[in-house]
Amino acid sequence: MEFTLGIETSCDETAAAVLQGEREVLSNVVYSQADLHSRYGGVVPEIASRNHLRKLPFILKEALTGAGVEPSKIDLIGATFGPGLVGALLVGLSAAKGLAYALKRPFVGVNHLEAHLFAHYLEYPQAGPPLLALLVSGGHTNLVHIKAWGDYRTLGGTRDDAAGEAFDKVGKLIGIDYPAGAKLDRLAKAGDPEAIPLPRPMLDSGYDFSFAGLKTAMAYYLKGHKAKPEDVAASFQRAVVDVLVGKTLRAATDLQVKRIAVVGGVAANSELRARFQAEAAGLEVYFPPLILCTDNAAMVAAAARFRHEELGQADPLTLSPEPGLRL
Repeated sequence: MEFTLGIETSCDETAAAVLQGEREVLSNVVYSQADLHSRYGGVVPEIASRNHLRKLPFILKEALTGAGVEPSKIDLIGATFGPGLVGALLVGLSAAKGLAYALKRPFVGVNHLEAHLFAHYLEYPQAGPPLLALLVSGGHTNLVHIKAWGDYRTLGGTRDDAAGEAFDKVGKLIGIDYPAGAKLDRLAKAGDPEAIPLPRPMLDSGYDFSFAGLKTAMAYYLKGHKAKPEDVAASFQRAVVDVLVGKTLRAATDLQVKRIAVVGGVAANSELRARFQAEAAGLEVYFPPLILCTDNAAMVAAAARFRHEELGQADPLTLSPEPGLRL
């Protein structure tokens, strides 16, 4: 049997998972630091790094125990080496390299962005490339053409705030603690999405995204108007979803791609899911389950196994974290 241990510590989730073969997830343990960072309104890198250091040994033990796999049975170890917070990355990367050295097993450094794409790979083996992926999270908003697994072309990305980051900032304007995405989504269900006039930035130009101006437009509106928090949430969410869905569907038409994968933390947003299902006529749209939307180690393990088995990748133990890594 082939067992892969995956480790993820790129931001504020400490995660470990054990994968059997290419796609069978035996365990997928995620510890969120959200409560630690909420009092600061966002992730504090030093706190994140120190907490990873404290929690990772226990998360690793829980993942191995839950999978029923002894460390000696692991035959491949993968860990995120970028992009992300350099101190946080260093914790998971160092643990993975130490285990690889002690167990005399190969090690693969995984690109966090590619790992999110492998959330789709894990859940929908029947729906392979060519695919158009919308990778949308707290730190990233990218449109990626997946020609084949391991062969990607990034069509566009965020020029400033990612969609998830914009949700957090607007949430802060109306008193929602970090992380605001899920809470804002729930609040929006009771609001009027047409209550506040907002722009749809760059909707019809290229494949890049820009949400900083949208957040600023909301901030200026609230300085001069009274608005219900529900209407703020609904109006802002509608504007973001309009842009995400509009650009993705246009790219699918331009590329003549019939399958769309939506991955990353914002893929959990209920309106985004509903709008794609309603508007993607003639297209197949796939969303991973919620546990694979957030940062997790199962997707890291899957990417590592693919890269090792199919591409022959094995990285040196001198591999350094790359916080600005691109796909």
